[in-house]
Amino acid sequence: MDMDLGWCLDDGPTDLLAARGLVPWRDLVRLTWREKACELTISLPWLLGSWLCYQRGWWPVGLVCAFFFFLTGLRQSHNAQHYAMGLPRRAQDIVLAALSTLMVGSMHAVQVTHLHHHRHCLDEHDIEAGHANQRWWRVLLTGPFFPLRLHLAALRMASPVKRAWILAELALMAAAIVAACLLPCDFWRWHVAAMVAGECFTGFFAVWSVHHGCDEHTIARTQRGWLKNFVSYSMFYHLEHHLFPAVPTGHLPELARRLDAATPGVPKQMVL
Repeated sequence: MDMDLGWCLDDGPTDLLAARGLVPWRDLVRLTWREKACELTISLPWLLGSWLCYQRGWWPVGLVCAFFFFLTGLRQSHNAQHYAMGLPRRAQDIVLAALSTLMVGSMHAVQVTHLHHHRHCLDEHDIEAGHANQRWWRVLLTGPFFPLRLHLAALRMASPVKRAWILAELALMAAAIVAACLLPCDFWRWHVAAMVAGECFTGFFAVWSVHHGCDEHTIARTQRGWLKNFVSYSMFYHLEHHLFPAVPTGHLPELARRLDAATPGVPKQMVL
């Protein structure tokens, strides 16, 4: 899958422009069947683990599992939004719909605003990362408004087909919340509450953390260090993702190695 990224790097640093032409990446787009299976199930152990912990009353451990479910769910959603899971598009749309229900946020709405973000990376039209230049505490305080703003923008910008997906996912989200309120099911109440909290922090952790201090030329931050990237499930290779969005998250570590080899000594802004 070839993608023209000139709109994201025009007038950017010449070394990054040169590196993009020198870094081989097309072989990293394809996933093996084992990798596809891994991407489809990567969040499942954390989801089931959180539910089990909630049922047994181990809510602190359950919340830790919920955090990693949300993180791995973001990884799955992010790949599906770019249709980079190696599956038919309709299958990836279904993945987005399932995650919308479990994560209590329309992932097709996020897809609309995220692809718009790629087209308008940190310029005045960027809706997703429009708060990247704000102070960290302000981003945290306004966090609950971030998903609301994205959903409203997505409904306004989406094509009729995408809008239909978004409306269906909003209905599924509403059903999940109503079930949490009405059904005598403690694990589902804990789950929905944790996911709503996670949605309120996405503006900070999923957007601000990887774009603050950047502009339309420096684009995004990245991360080095095997432990940090292991714990974050490679979600902080954000510079590499913006340069080559067709590459699945699981192959971003190799892409980062190739980018470093093509730009020795060139400083890159780190997330941590």
